[in-house]
Amino acid sequence: MGASPSSAWDAGWLAGVRRVASPNHDARPDGEAPSLVVIHAISLPPDQFGGDDILRLFTNTLDPDAHPYFAGIHQLRVSSHFLIRRDGQLIQFVSCDDRAWHAGVSRWGGRERCNDFSIGIELEGCDTMPFEAVQYAALDGLLDAIAGHYPVREVAGHCHIAPERKTDPGPFFAWSRVAAAHPALLFPWT
Repeated sequence: MGASPSSAWDAGWLAGVRRVASPNHDARPDGEAPSLVVIHAISLPPDQFGGDDILRLFTNTLDPDAHPYFAGIHQLRVSSHFLIRRDGQLIQFVSCDDRAWHAGVSRWGGRERCNDFSIGIELEGCDTMPFEAVQYAALDGLLDAIAGHYPVREVAGHCHIAPERKTDPGPFFAWSRVAAAHPALLFPWT
C-alpha cells in the first residue's frame, strides 16, 4: 500500500496501513513533534526474510527457543513506528504521535535521545544485500505522507545517529535515490 501526502491520519496512525500494536512505546516529551525520520534495517533471524519474527520482537512474543539468535534478544523491549517488508507491505506498530523505542542511545543535530523527536522506519533487510524496488516505492509514499502531516524535515540512518553501535540501513541502501525523490527533505550530507 503506497501512502501519499493526502493520506488520512487518525491519532498518529496512517489510514490503510496494517496495524500491529506494540506495547513498546511511551509519550513524547511535552510539546515535542517529530522532526527526523530514522531509517533502519532488520532481519530475523539475521539475513533471513519473511515470517513474523520481527513482529514478534516488536510485540514481546519472540520465542527464545525458535532460533539460537533469539535467545539473546527475546527480552529486548524495542519497536519502530513502521516496517516495510520485502514485498512492500507496510505495517505500523506505534502511533507517530508517540515515542517508539527504535533509536537507543543516539544523537542528531546536537540533540541526544533521538526517540524523543523521530519517527522510526524499519526496512526488512540487512547489510549484505540490496533492498527491493517495491520497498523504495513504499518508503517514498510513506515519507511523503509523514512530511505532509508532521514537521519532519530531516532523514538519517541508524548508522548516522548511533555510528559507534549501528551500521544499518547498510551499504546497499540507495541514499541518493531516496534523496532525489524527496528534495524538500535534508539528508546527512546536505
